[in-house]
Amino acid sequence: MDSTETFARALARDGFEPPVTVTREAHGKLDDHTHPFEAKALILAGEIRIVTEGSDRVYGVGDVFHLQAHEPHSEFYGPAGVNYLVGRKPALP
Repeated sequence: MDSTETFARALARDGFEPPVTVTREAHGKLDDHTHPFEAKALILAGEIRIVTEGSDRVYGVGDVFHLQAHEPHSEFYGPAGVNYLVGRKPALP
C-alpha cells in the first residue's frame, strides 16, 4: 500500500470525506481566510507555507498539514507550486 492509500484510509477512519487533489500555481498565495471544514492534507509535489496565528511552517513532499474548521490562515505556494491530497470534515453546527 502506498502513502496516498494509507493517508486516504486514515482520513476515512477519522471521519473525513473522500480526499481530492488540489493543485496551486507557482508563487501563488491566498491571503487570510478560513474554511467551513476541517482539512488534513498530504503534500504530493512542491511546497506550501501556511501561516496561522501560532505557526509559520513550510510543508514539502510527504508532509501532512492539518487545519481546524474556521481557523484563520494564509497560504503561499513554492517556486514549483504545490499539489496535495486533502480530506475535508464538515464543521459541527
